[in-house]
Amino acid sequence: MKTVIIGCNHAGIAAANTLLDNYPNQEIVMIDRNTNLSYLGCGTALWVGRQIDSYENLFYTNEKSFLEKGAKIHMETSVSAVDFQNKTVSCIKKNGDAFTENYDKLILATGSLPINPELPGKDLDGIHFLKLFQEGQAVDGEISNPDVKNVAVIGAGYIGVEIAEAAKRRGKNVKMFDVAPTSLANYYDVPFSEKMDAHLKSNGIELHFGERAVAYEGTNRVHTLKTDKGSYPVDLIINAIGFRPNTELGKNHLTLFKNGAYLVDLHQQTSDPDVYAIGDCATVYSNALQETTYIALATNAVRSGIVAGHNIGGTALQSLGVQGSNGISIYGYNMVSTGLSVKSAEKAGIAVDYTDFEDLQRPAFMRENASVKIRIVYEKNSRRIIGAQMASFEDISMGIHMFSLAIAKQVTIDELKLLDIFFLPHFNQPYNYITMAALSAK
Repeated sequence: MKTVIIGCNHAGIAAANTLLDNYPNQEIVMIDRNTNLSYLGCGTALWVGRQIDSYENLFYTNEKSFLEKGAKIHMETSVSAVDFQNKTVSCIKKNGDAFTENYDKLILATGSLPINPELPGKDLDGIHFLKLFQEGQAVDGEISNPDVKNVAVIGAGYIGVEIAEAAKRRGKNVKMFDVAPTSLANYYDVPFSEKMDAHLKSNGIELHFGERAVAYEGTNRVHTLKTDKGSYPVDLIINAIGFRPNTELGKNHLTLFKNGAYLVDLHQQTSDPDVYAIGDCATVYSNALQETTYIALATNAVRSGIVAGHNIGGTALQSLGVQGSNGISIYGYNMVSTGLSVKSAEKAGIAVDYTDFEDLQRPAFMRENASVKIRIVYEKNSRRIIGAQMASFEDISMGIHMFSLAIAKQVTIDELKLLDIFFLPHFNQPYNYITMAALSAK
């Protein structure tokens, strides 16, 4: 069986490895338009902020490793069209040479594209996005220029907040803009995001929330960002508004979700039984919502690639659904969440209650210590846990995985109250904040 994979980042790589490592009867063809594969874009801000020594290790595999496994791989190759009836893929190499690959099964792993609003001046120099390795390098080059002093970041989601920190660490004057009233508004409720906002301010980042960019001004290069509330001198603008699924190749043949992503089942199969879609171009099933949705995360991409690979290889495997678990660490302040916030649950029409608790990570007599804030969100009627948020200067990240499993398994807030949680002063309190938050629930 011949499987063609279009797109060779996290999802495509996971699918290719699954097939190559487990199914020797597979002929694998990988196609990607980039010069590289497996770039961990989440490390871009760490490199720009010089929190890591180099960018080379942000790549976890390479073309050679797939060639050694027997795959055929075309880098710097664009796919111009897919003929779904005749099961062929039309390709164009960088040098202009055209060729065609036929397939038995096709995997679309075309990812997502940065949202680029149609604003006046959007084509001026000095306006950048952060998605590909090359874009990260371009931003790093700009930050390294001593003439670039004033940086505007548009979008206060994870990428925006991280690159704002990185630019500030490099000595730039940083302003961050978002139409939302706080940073990280898609992931956290206001009591959590406001703490991050205060932390950003204390580290010198100027925040402009509830403010919309309306134009970029300049001759050849941008020199002013105009918003609905004012004008600001800038030497560099970094757009981090968000992403949209890249579904150009199949949008006229395959069933799409309401946001334009390929609609897939729990096997990652599209409306065409010989075509699978994985990663940021495809939908996921949310265990918190208990319905199909769209969550673009690298972890979701990897799992979707594994699921698709096994199903194509002949092993029936269903996705277990996702919780959208995520996290961020800015100037040592750590925030993690999974499932739904109160705000997102209410937006989805789910009636919820929540319980908050705040306490020290360890007993007060321990020298190394910090406060931890936690919120658990649960459905009113069923009392099943559907979300959790945690924040601290301590590394509390592993706790969110327990809540992810709780959502997947429909654990109730009442079951959590008597969960067996160990105690040792080096790690936690005898009355653990997770237990105390659960016990405090209505």
